Amino acid sequence: MLPGFKFAQYNNIESVKKLINKKTVAVIIEPILGEGGVVPAKKEFLKELKAICDKNGLILIFDEIQTGIGRTGNVFAFKHFGVVPDVFTLAKGLAGGLPLGATVIGKKYANVLTFGDHGSTFGGNPVSCSAAKAVLEVLDAKMLANIKELGKYFLAKLIDLKGKHKSIVDARGIGLMLGLELTMPCGEIVQKCAKEGFLINCIQEKVLRFLPPFIINKSDIDKFVIVLDKILKGIKK
Repeated sequence: MLPGFKFAQYNNIESVKKLINKKTVAVIIEPILGEGGVVPAKKEFLKELKAICDKNGLILIFDEIQTGIGRTGNVFAFKHFGVVPDVFTLAKGLAGGLPLGATVIGKKYANVLTFGDHGSTFGGNPVSCSAAKAVLEVLDAKMLANIKELGKYFLAKLIDLKGKHKSIVDARGIGLMLGLELTMPCGEIVQKCAKEGFLINCIQEKVLRFLPPFIINKSDIDKFVIVLDKILKGIKK
């Protein structure tokens, strides 16, 4: 871990206030925790966070590497919360699977970095940038609306599963970034799903994370939920 960072509690604004001092420069946060368990931020929390940053002259940075580029049904997840960060980061889905990352800086701090201040050997390579251009052209209003609809459908199916299995603690998420928290470690479930042809993963030991491709349909979701239901019924508690 890089030195100089202090960690506040997610969705706890008081824990943030306690850490701010004269040496504080910026606040970095995911609008939806990815590796942290697919936990959406509370809208009021992010609004208060923005107000605190503005008041103290701090840079508010959103990590949108998992949540950005349509994953939640908006091009950027911060649009769900009505809070615009000063800076946000993108990667993963940005180039449709090819390696590419981007840092987007608003007008307030646009002059902090100039050309050549921050670069890398493969930064801005033409192949990945061409792929990103194609992704952004495909990611239109129709696709975003479809992601929202499928996300609601998928989440509803997961909530139905929760009613059937005591081993499910919570079903949550936005768009096609969803999580299912269990009472038990879920590594075995991931392996069983893979044998059935479904690739998911386990984070925080007890949370199943679902990040399906945007071309998924309701039939695909139904098939997966049937398989997951069967696995949960057969798993040893």
